[in-house]
Amino acid sequence: MGNANLYSLLEERFLDAGEAIAFRPVPGEPLSYVGLCAQVARYANALEAEGVALGDRITVQIEKSLDNVFLYLATLKVGAVYQPLNTAYTAAEVDYFISDAKPSLVVCDPSRAESLSPIAAQHGVKAVHTMAPSGEGSLQDLAANQPSDHTTAMRASDDLAGLLYTSGTTGRSKGAMITHDNLSSNALALHRIWHFQAGDVLLHALPIFHVHGLYVALNTAFLNKSEIIWLQKFDANQVLSLLPEATVMMGVPTFYTRLLATAAFNAEACRNIRLFVSGSAPMLAETHVEFEGRTGQRILERYGMTEAGMITSNPYDGERRAGTVGYALPDVSVRIAAEDGTVLEPGDIGVLEAKGPNIFSGYWQMPEKTAEEFRPDGYFITGDMAQIEPDGRVTIVGRSKDLIISGGFNVYPKEVETELDDMPGVGESAVIGVPHPDFGEGVVAVITAQDGQSPEEADIISALSERLAKFKVPKRVFQHAELPRNAMGKVQKAELRAKYGEIFKA
Repeated sequence: MGNANLYSLLEERFLDAGEAIAFRPVPGEPLSYVGLCAQVARYANALEAEGVALGDRITVQIEKSLDNVFLYLATLKVGAVYQPLNTAYTAAEVDYFISDAKPSLVVCDPSRAESLSPIAAQHGVKAVHTMAPSGEGSLQDLAANQPSDHTTAMRASDDLAGLLYTSGTTGRSKGAMITHDNLSSNALALHRIWHFQAGDVLLHALPIFHVHGLYVALNTAFLNKSEIIWLQKFDANQVLSLLPEATVMMGVPTFYTRLLATAAFNAEACRNIRLFVSGSAPMLAETHVEFEGRTGQRILERYGMTEAGMITSNPYDGERRAGTVGYALPDVSVRIAAEDGTVLEPGDIGVLEAKGPNIFSGYWQMPEKTAEEFRPDGYFITGDMAQIEPDGRVTIVGRSKDLIISGGFNVYPKEVETELDDMPGVGESAVIGVPHPDFGEGVVAVITAQDGQSPEEADIISALSERLAKFKVPKRVFQHAELPRNAMGKVQKAELRAKYGEIFKA
């Protein structure tokens, strides 16, 4: 039996690519695929020198960098499990992830070492390393002195490769267990259906702590032996200047609305791009229309989630219909069901369920929650409300889970409400998402006062900023005498969304 380790598959492509450019960081010096292999081997040897064994989790909270990529690939190479964390998460949030995943190693930016080291020690982590060129605990320094060859660990297809946490409606995050087969099957399918070809150059401006930037963008480009133009973050003017040098760009809807807000963005700027992909959040149909009018190109929108990678995609050849997410990927099947699991007919609206090699193996240390999210025949319940046309085209019509997507990041209201309800002067709270021209949805909180106190909006936002990642913090906080409720006492969030639906409009 062959090695099912995803890195084994990628390494074949890397060695075949040889001296071809793998990464062109802006700014920075290009790195070849041979150079990439050498760096990954050094990091793999460094991890093993630190005692990292098969199946060990490595918790990573570092800024986007090539060394971050080397660490991701090296983690695969040694057969460990990569656990990336959003760089916006506070130490209080990271505490939970470390306590739950029980990693053997934590890697963070130097600026976080002081706050994360005692947390790691409390939870029995062997070591905390920083991603810095030198200094005590520098993983870069350790890797630089390692050999540049390493034998890739043997892994089975169902062995874990990633542990990605997704917020829960109850406030407790769940670790989605991602296998080597989940990743390789998804990457191979996307490489094929998106027609990756020799000479493709990917413009990469996404973060790499979630599925889109890490697995979708990098793994497909790696399979294609593509050059990757590597940007630290998205800047509309910088992206505009580099577009003529690329053939593929992947982004969230915010990227495209910001490009459209740039006067110089037009068909000439996109002349060499053959594919624009959008995901991580729903794209407004108006954005599709305006984009096509300005560039002559239609954005390809796809749909996925942490637990499943990509599930559907609009076609490369054929109609990319605004407002829809296309068809199930090869080897993936989707259906619509009622809440009780009854499978519905084409055209009916219900909960989207999916089954295939892309679907995760369950939630880390949560067997009961895992059982709740799967049907007896193996279909995963996505929680998204959808409609499937007779020809199989999928349209997401809403979310049954109480979820806000702001700037491509998931925000579960319950997590924010829990923090608000614990604050002095706050009686109760309701957190909603309303339309935002830049982020898709903006987070808004509505509170009631407690004991005659009346907390100031600025004070609430400031306090939450110390406890929650920036993207979760409400952009506005409003105070009501009481929250609107129905006869059963349930807070009527739809009423609040209607009331505040226009607040972010220019």
